[in-house]
Amino acid sequence: MKPEGDVIQNMTTLSESINNAIEIGYNENFKMKGIRLMSDNGLSTYAPDDICINNFFRFEGYSNTDDSSILYLIETHDGRKGTLVDSYGVYANGIYSEFIRQVLDIRKKKELV
Repeated sequence: MKPEGDVIQNMTTLSESINNAIEIGYNENFKMKGIRLMSDNGLSTYAPDDICINNFFRFEGYSNTDDSSILYLIETHDGRKGTLVDSYGVYANGIYSEFIRQVLDIRKKKELV
């Protein structure tokens, strides 16, 4: 089944989910630069109010707690769509976490079965 919209299939691994997100148009690999989100090419940066988190998925590290992560599907005010990956819990990146807490437009859509 091909994924649609901002919903990705229920995948078991982070890498499967990232590949699936790319299939539905989330091609940017966002990173943080200071306190702003940065595009792949480094030419555009975004504040929390410049983006929408269209969906997010949490992955548990069953065999290794270092593998616990969250995948965010992000769309910017200028139409870029991409992903941002962060750890959670003790290993969370404080800058990423603070940025995400400031985003006002966060949506959670159900995964396809």
